[in-house]
Amino acid sequence: MLLYVATSNPGKLRDFSTAAEEVAGSAIVIEPLPGLAEIPTPPEDEPTFEGNAIAKARYYSNYAQGGIVIADDSGLEVDALDKAPGVRSARYAEDAGFGHEELPLDERNNLLLLRSLEGVDEAARTARYRCSLAAACDGELLATADGIVEGSILTAPLGDSGFGYDPLFFLPEQGKSMAEIDPVTRLKLSHRGRALRALLRKLPATNSD
Repeated sequence: MLLYVATSNPGKLRDFSTAAEEVAGSAIVIEPLPGLAEIPTPPEDEPTFEGNAIAKARYYSNYAQGGIVIADDSGLEVDALDKAPGVRSARYAEDAGFGHEELPLDERNNLLLLRSLEGVDEAARTARYRCSLAAACDGELLATADGIVEGSILTAPLGDSGFGYDPLFFLPEQGKSMAEIDPVTRLKLSHRGRALRALLRKLPATNSD
């Protein structure tokens, strides 16, 4: 079965493909939505991850007639920052006009996060990765699911794997940052992977239970 994902982000596609293989082996194929680069981007102005995921799934499914399209909204919630950057995680530095534009946006986001948490005690740096997924077909919502990974924010980046905030996101049970753990373990722990595994089990055509 072919499932389209409304993203061209290689990290997300890797997480989704790995999770799909765990649930259904080769029975499910994950591919980016064809022509995604030419499709006008919808506004992401919902106040919650789930709201944005639903809106995007419905919107993009109209560009894949008869196909199932999955959309996600995911990000980082930091308790000391009143759960910011939240739904604006990907645009955290951009929204604040922070950093030099020649730097990659992920790097700018991480630098701003570190600055925002200066002076905050280790015990108060709790955070979580959250992912909401929605599946839709021809504009109709089919299912939603969530995935969460609890952790804390480091005072300096560690590791060179992963992407986004992974170098700053510390996993106490692993004793490492998300960017330090091996790819197999990271993908099993991924909030996106957890959300997709839950979502697939809600879709009748992909349910292996």
